[in-house]
Amino acid sequence: MVTIFNRNPDLAEPNPGGKGMSRRDLLKSGGTASLGAILIISGSSIIHPQFAWGLETTNLEPQTMATLIQMARDIYPHDHVPDRFYAVAVKPYDAKAGEDPKTKKLIVDGVADLDKRAGKGGYLGLGWEEDRLTILRKIEDTPFFQTVRGGLVTGLYNQKDLWPLFGYEGESFSKGGYIARGFSDIEWL
Repeated sequence: MVTIFNRNPDLAEPNPGGKGMSRRDLLKSGGTASLGAILIISGSSIIHPQFAWGLETTNLEPQTMATLIQMARDIYPHDHVPDRFYAVAVKPYDAKAGEDPKTKKLIVDGVADLDKRAGKGGYLGLGWEEDRLTILRKIEDTPFFQTVRGGLVTGLYNQKDLWPLFGYEGESFSKGGYIARGFSDIEWL
């Protein structure tokens, strides 16, 4: 089964079943109008065709991982950061779910709770960021939210490929330290 999630609801008609955009709907729309705003979930993989990245899941359902990616984007929003960095940040939860049944239950139940709170179409079906943030504020004290948020701090910001997007060059010791490389440069402030 292939499920296609349109992340921009203004670009295409929603699927009456509330589970994203069907292959038929994608083909009817010409496939190009919203290609940059979709995630394709097929079997045990999540594929983003525009930016040529994919994420294979082994212990969690791809739908669950797609929800975690969206949740990560909502918790730490950076419009200029592609989804692939968020996917890398949540990938460890798939491995942890295979190692620890309690962790798997925490994540699966947490995502199910998000979908239930979101109503028809689930968390991924909510088109407005503010609607998703309202739900996240209601669960921010739960162990599920705290586990995901805590793992994202290092999972997202410790990716060296992401640093240039924020203008961070990395540690300075190997480059001679900060004294000669911007210590007194106040332009960043």
